[in-house]
Amino acid sequence: MYQLDPPGGEILKLLDTHAHIHFHQFDKDRKDVIRRIEEKLELVINVGIDVEDSKKALKIAKKSKKILCSVGIHPHNAKDTDRNHLDMLKDLADSEKVVAVGETGLDYYRNFSPKDDQIRIFVEQIKIARELEKPLIIHARDSFGDVYSILSRETLPKRRGVIHAFSGDYTWARKFVDLGFYLGIGGLVTYPKNDVLRDAVRKIGARYLLPETDCPYLPPVPNRGKRNEPIYVEYVILKMSEILLIEPEKLSEILLENTSDLFLEVKE
Repeated sequence: MYQLDPPGGEILKLLDTHAHIHFHQFDKDRKDVIRRIEEKLELVINVGIDVEDSKKALKIAKKSKKILCSVGIHPHNAKDTDRNHLDMLKDLADSEKVVAVGETGLDYYRNFSPKDDQIRIFVEQIKIARELEKPLIIHARDSFGDVYSILSRETLPKRRGVIHAFSGDYTWARKFVDLGFYLGIGGLVTYPKNDVLRDAVRKIGARYLLPETDCPYLPPVPNRGKRNEPIYVEYVILKMSEILLIEPEKLSEILLENTSDLFLEVKE
């Protein structure tokens, strides 16, 4: 395994394609977290989970040139979402610093919203993404089958999107990649028991992967039990480099190119 200095080493191009630095867990030291982003990372995408939360995510993104934003309605919040919320979300999604629609999708693990509501709001956000020509950031927990079915039948944005916090096997990885989606790889890939995920990463290859933290959640080894933050994405990239047998510097260049291709492409 390649070894580097502690997170933030200048040897890597670090980027975090899924963060929630507007969440309350960062209230006491958010300025310091943003300072570390500006010093150590190429970019961070700050992700909203409902209309009001997305406004907060966008407000934080406007504080730094290195922070971009995605706005969306998480499946947990689908039951509380009406047409007015969707219209407001579309207006937010058309903002300059917003590069994606989401976090949207389906969560059948907790089922905080009825499945019918989750599916309805997911499909509506796919329509918004398509109309605005922005990619999707998709939450799919215990719901790969329905997510895949919906993505297969709906008309999607040209730049499809990413399956956030991907945790599946190679078969599912291949199916989503064949639809044109990237796979978001975070701290889960560093956990000792996740051999199936590591196998999927190895077989899919770097071209279809994006690094993420999902901070403040899912901290990577060796920081399990601590609050996660964007600079810890280095541990994710190091683990990916070990799995893929690609030097970290080279891998970080590939991941940056993937991120640019998906989120930073300028509309013609």
